[in-house]
Amino acid sequence: MNDKIEQLYNDRLNRYLTAMRNEKPDKIPIRPFVAEFTARYADFTCQEVTHDFERAFVAVRKCAVEFDWDAVVANMVYVWTGLTQAIGLKYYGVPGIDIPADTGFQYREPGEENAFMKADEYDELIDDPTAFLYNVWLPRVSADISPMGEPTSFRNNLALVKGGMAMLNYFTAFGPQLDQLRTESGTVSAIAGIFKAPFDIIADKLRGYIGLTMDMITQPEKVLQACEALMPHLYNVALTTADANNQVPIGFWMHRGCVPFVSKGQFESHYWPTLKPIIEELWKDGHQTLFYAEGDWNSHLDHFTELPDQSIVFHVDRGDIFEAHKKLGHKFCLSGGIPNFILAYRSPDEVRQYCKKVIDGVAQDGGYIMDASAIMQNDTTPENLKALTDFTRDYGVYSSGSSKIVAGNAKITPALDTVFDKGYGMSEQPSPKTKPGICIPWEEKAKELPNIPGDKELVKRIWENVDSFGNMFIWQCLLSF
Repeated sequence: MNDKIEQLYNDRLNRYLTAMRNEKPDKIPIRPFVAEFTARYADFTCQEVTHDFERAFVAVRKCAVEFDWDAVVANMVYVWTGLTQAIGLKYYGVPGIDIPADTGFQYREPGEENAFMKADEYDELIDDPTAFLYNVWLPRVSADISPMGEPTSFRNNLALVKGGMAMLNYFTAFGPQLDQLRTESGTVSAIAGIFKAPFDIIADKLRGYIGLTMDMITQPEKVLQACEALMPHLYNVALTTADANNQVPIGFWMHRGCVPFVSKGQFESHYWPTLKPIIEELWKDGHQTLFYAEGDWNSHLDHFTELPDQSIVFHVDRGDIFEAHKKLGHKFCLSGGIPNFILAYRSPDEVRQYCKKVIDGVAQDGGYIMDASAIMQNDTTPENLKALTDFTRDYGVYSSGSSKIVAGNAKITPALDTVFDKGYGMSEQPSPKTKPGICIPWEEKAKELPNIPGDKELVKRIWENVDSFGNMFIWQCLLSF
C-alpha cells in the first residue's frame, strides 16, 4: 500500500471511531450502507451481484474508489444466493430465477400453517436449540435435506456438503476484499459480525410473524423461555464473529420488536429482557453494537437509555432522528436519518437541504455518522448519493474537532469507572444444556472412543474445534442466509 492511501485509511478510521465513541472528529464520517445501489453504479444487474459474490465485491470496490466515503460494508447485498441454492433454501426469491433479474432478492415468509416451527414445538427448541435447527428447522427450510426418520438421499448429502463448502468459500473471500478496500481506496470496513435478537429470530425464521403474535396470546411463557434459550447461542455468534480488534461494531438488524409489530408491553416483557443482557455482555467484552433500527423505534428510546454510554451506535430509519438525538444523543452516536425516498425520487438540491437539516439538528457536537435511513437498493440515484457525499464532506467539517484516536491503538473498552453490578449482562442466565459453539459435547463423544493412550487434551481440542464448524454452519444459516 502506498503511504498516501495508508494515511487516508488511518484518517478515515480515526474519524469513524471518534464519532462512534460519541465524540467530535475532524469532520462527519460518511458510511453509506449501499447494497443493490452498487450494482446500478457498476452496471451490473441485481442478479449478478446477488448470485455472484465476486461481482458484488467488484461493485463495492468501484463505489469506494469513486466516492469519498469513510467506511462501507464489504458486501451489503450479503445474501449470496449461490449458497442458498446449494442448501436448497426455500424462503428466498432469487433475482433472475424466481423474480426479474433487476429486482433485489426477496424473503418469502410462509403462512402460519406452513411455519418452519410449529406451535407445539417450543419445548424441543428450548431443550437444545442447535439440535432443533438441524433436526427440525433445516429439513423444513431446504428443498433437498430429508426430514428426520425419512430415508436420506444423494441430494440430501450433497446439499450439506455443498452448503458447508460454499459458506467456507464465501466467508474466506471477505478477508481479501477488506484488504483491497483498504489498499485501493483507503476505505474502512463499517461493521464486523452479526447479531439478531432472540425475539426477532422466532418471528423471522421459526414461527413467522403471524405465528409468533398468536403465541404471544396463547403461550407467552413458552415464547419467553424460547427467547431465553436462544440468548447464549446468539451471543456466541455475535462474539465469535466480532472485530478481533474491538474497533468497528457488531451489526444488529432489528426487525419485529417495534411498534406496531408488537405492543410496548410485549417489548417490555419479551424483547427487551432477552436483548439487553446480551448487549451488556458484549460491551463487557469491549464490543459496541450497531442498533440498525429498521422501522420506527421511537416508542422504545427510553429503554435504550438504560444501556451504558457508548455501548451502542443507534441507526435511525423511520423513527424521528431529532427525537432520538434528544433522548439518546448524550449517550450514543447516531447514524442515518436521510429518507431513502429522497435519495431515490427527489432532486440533488432536496438531498442537500435534508442533509443540512439533519446535520444542523443532531450533529453539531459530533457523535453522528452520515447515512441513509435504510439500506440503499437500486432505486437510489448516483446523482443524489453524490450530492449527499459532497455536501456532507463540505458542510460537515468541525472547526474544533479532531480524530484523537490512534488507529493502531483504537480498541474500545468500557470506562474504567463502569461497575458491572450483579445482574449486569448474562451473569445470571442459567447455563444451557449444550454449551454454545458446539454441537456434540466432548463428554458425549468421549464415551464412544476407546481408551486414549496418547494426549487426551489434544484429541479433545481438535474434536471441539472441528465440531464448532458444524455449529457455525447452522447458526449462520439461521442468522445470515
